[in-house]
Parts: sequence; C-alpha cells; structure tokens
Amino acid sequence: MLQELLGAAAAAASVGVVYLAMAARVVKQYERGVLFRLGRVMGEVRDPGLTLVIPFVDRLHKVNMQIVTMPVPGQEGITRDNVTVRVDAVVYFRVVDAASALVKVEDYKFAVSQMAQTSLRSIIGKSDLDDLLSNREKLNQGLELMIDSPAVGWGVQVDRVEIKDVSLPDTMKRSMARQAEADRERRARIINADAELQASKKLAEAAEQMSETPAALQLRLLQTVMAVAAEKNSTLVLPIPVELLHFLERGHQLGQLPTPNGDAGQFQAPRQPET
Repeated sequence: MLQELLGAAAAAASVGVVYLAMAARVVKQYERGVLFRLGRVMGEVRDPGLTLVIPFVDRLHKVNMQIVTMPVPGQEGITRDNVTVRVDAVVYFRVVDAASALVKVEDYKFAVSQMAQTSLRSIIGKSDLDDLLSNREKLNQGLELMIDSPAVGWGVQVDRVEIKDVSLPDTMKRSMARQAEADRERRARIINADAELQASKKLAEAAEQMSETPAALQLRLLQTVMAVAAEKNSTLVLPIPVELLHFLERGHQLGQLPTPNGDAGQFQAPRQPET
C-alpha cells in the first residue's frame, strides 16, 4: 500500500513538473507579453519576469519594446522646382502599446516602413531643392509628423526621422558647381573693387598731405629706394623730383651751393648768351 502511495505521489509530482514546464514563460526586461486565451486578449500585458499560462489554451506573444532603427530605401521624386532627386532616410520608432501593435495591425514594422516611404515621396514633391539641401531639420519634423500620425493608432511611437542623403543627377551637380564658382568669383571681384576704392581714398589723402610739405615726397622716395636696395643689389633708375630742380634753381639764384666737403662756397651764375 505504501509503495502504491509513493508511486502515485511521484507520478503526481512528475505531472506537476511537466505542467509547470509547459506553463512557465519568461518575459525579458525589454519585452512585454500579450496573452491570448482561445483567441481573445486576456488581462493586462504581462510584465518582465516569470509568468504562467494554461497549456494548450493560452498563447503568449512577446513584443519587443526596444527602439527600432529602420532604414527607408531611397525614393526618387521630382521636387517643387522640377528637379529629380533621390532621397533616403532612417526612422527610429518603438512600441508603446504591445496589445495594439499585435491586434490593430498585421505587421507593424512593415506598416511603418511603407508609411515612411510614402511620406518621404510626399515630402520630396512638396519641397524645393534648396530646402532638401539646407533646411533638413524642418523637413525631418514634417516627415516625423506624417509618419507618427497613423502610427499612434497602431501602438507605435516615432521618436525621430532623419534624412540621410540627397542624390542629385550629374548634370545638376555640374550646374551647381558652375553657379558656386561664379558666385565666388563675383564676391572676389567685389572685394577687390572695395579694396581698390579704400586704397584710392588713402592715396588721395596721402597726396593731399604731401602737397602741403614737398619734402615729404623726397623722404618717401628715399624710403622706397632703401626698401628696394635692401632686398637685392640692382641698378636703380630714379627720376629727379621737380622740387629738387626748384631747390637747385634757388641755389643758382642765390649764388650759393653746398661744396663736396659740406661748406657753402661762392657760386657764380653762368652768363646769359647775348642775342
């Protein structure tokens, strides 16, 4: 009798162990479990940890709650200013309602991917080329809003959308390069003209200042000679200033010229030829 009781207890324990093994489920920290009992959602979403289900009656579906990084394939379109471009992007989203993600949409990842591609083509058609190249932050916000609006009903939240690259035709690239080169050349000419204008104003002021003191022109000439002679030895041909001729003429009239030893000597003016 005792042996039969022990055998029955062992059999019951074995059945219990098998039942627990079939009923036990482990939900990871980044997952949530949705329990379906005979096809109907039962109770609240199961939190991470060990949970029990009824074998052959309940089915536990685990939903990943991590942020999903989904690349959007490149989409070709014509911008508002009639330029053909190819744009690709990336979408960051996560599930916030596990039950809705399983019940309200068949495959939420595929649905978000298709919605992202459609929204990207729509953004291309509504934007200019300059906006796609330089104003991406505003386009990213608009694209995020277009994707997030229907995804809210699926239990999915779009965290961020980024436009990765904008591919242009080769002809458009060459045209933009020529335009940029012409713009740089225009700015360089404007800068050179502005520099010439400022230099001319300064030279006019310097000329006006030197006209008041003729000796300043001679000093400036000597400084120029010293600067040229300091670089390399060369033969310089210098024009004689008119002021120097006037100085010599006044010396002739006064009859005094400086001698080579630095002393002033008598100078006799040449006689005028008789007519």
